[in-house]
Amino acid sequence: MLKTKIAQITLLFWLMKIVATTLGETLGDYLSMTLSLGYLTGIWITFCFFVIVLVLQIKAASYKPILFWLVIIATTTLGTEISDFIDRSLHLGYAKGSLFLIAGLLITLLFWYKKYHSLSVTPILEKAKELLFWISVLFSNSLGTAFGDYLNDGMGLSYWQGALLTAAVIIVVVLLHYLTKINQILLFWIAFVFTRPFGATFGDFLTKPLAKGGLDLGTLEASAVAIFVITALIYWEHRQLQTVKQ
Repeated sequence: MLKTKIAQITLLFWLMKIVATTLGETLGDYLSMTLSLGYLTGIWITFCFFVIVLVLQIKAASYKPILFWLVIIATTTLGTEISDFIDRSLHLGYAKGSLFLIAGLLITLLFWYKKYHSLSVTPILEKAKELLFWISVLFSNSLGTAFGDYLNDGMGLSYWQGALLTAAVIIVVVLLHYLTKINQILLFWIAFVFTRPFGATFGDFLTKPLAKGGLDLGTLEASAVAIFVITALIYWEHRQLQTVKQ
């Protein structure tokens, strides 16, 4: 098995990414809205969690599923707070917020490419390269949240319609991966970005009131279900790695 600090890009990876992004949306809304802490306080709480798990992940000598996915969850939750803060506290709107986050992502990826001459995530072992990866992940997850909210609030799509639209984009990317010779690294980053708005819109679909097109399950209840599912998937991946090592 190729040694790397990043999860192997398989169907399980994308499933876990979607569950993690859904959890990030519902948990972020639970902190800022349900608990009425506000977006700025939510940013500080989730940023501190992000820094702690990121330090542990970077210090690890090899890929640890629990650490890797905790950082992914941290970036999706922090990304939710950042996106909502840009829109609702700074009043920039989701369209301008999305453009700002796109710029941040592209600048990070450009710096990455200039330094390493590739945007491939396999393998990643060098700490500086891994840090660039996580900065890119944070920008992409924040961008995905803003774009998902733009689909609902800016374009007037229902949460279910927004989830279907972003799911369609992901399916197209999968088909391009298997049926064409389009650059696989480019397709990876497109899929990585669009799994976030899918998770965000699906999370909103689970938690928003019935009058707004949601299922009104509540942010706490939806977060608890997502935590259970992602925990089970992390355990499954850990068992798979142990089996391979044996």
